[in-house]
Amino acid sequence: MTSIYRQIGIGCEHLFREILIDTTQYKDRDFAHWSYDTKTSGGKVKTLSLDGRLELNEIQNAKLKQRLQDWIAAYCKEISVKKAPKNGIVFEVRQGYKSKDSKRQNADIDNATVAWANSYLPVFAIFSSQIDSDIVLRYRNHRCGIMIGSTSTNSNISLFAFSKNVLGYDLVGFFEKNSKKFKVEINSVLKTLLDAS
Repeated sequence: MTSIYRQIGIGCEHLFREILIDTTQYKDRDFAHWSYDTKTSGGKVKTLSLDGRLELNEIQNAKLKQRLQDWIAAYCKEISVKKAPKNGIVFEVRQGYKSKDSKRQNADIDNATVAWANSYLPVFAIFSSQIDSDIVLRYRNHRCGIMIGSTSTNSNISLFAFSKNVLGYDLVGFFEKNSKKFKVEINSVLKTLLDAS
């Protein structure tokens, strides 16, 4: 089950990145990725990456670019940031977030710190509503954005509202249109796993 959950999370990452590429009309798909190098305690260089990027200067869709700039400015005020980042947004995409693992949270906050140092707003895009309120509070206190799979129409809270109102992509409609396909696929995988045991 853990493996299936992980694969659903990877599927969410791929889907969200494709939405970014499609809506921004990037000339190069690589603009949807963001990574940075860091050194380990042993002195080795390690590359860490986040799941998506909205690079303002590379967005070809002018209307989207303006909506994003407005959204970033408004969101920064909400999390008490005086100066909005000039480069855009980097995303960590998750299906859900029920972990209380402090090591994982610290790594997320480290990523966010590097994002801010590179003039990006770090945002967690959680496809479900599975995240505890204390984690949301901790991340927001560290100046991270968080959007969840909520039915709210507030684009600062709901990933679905952000997708529709800012990116211009109906993510809810996508899931409604393809829900039968997803159910068939997941049931098939579960049946295969259970039959094997």
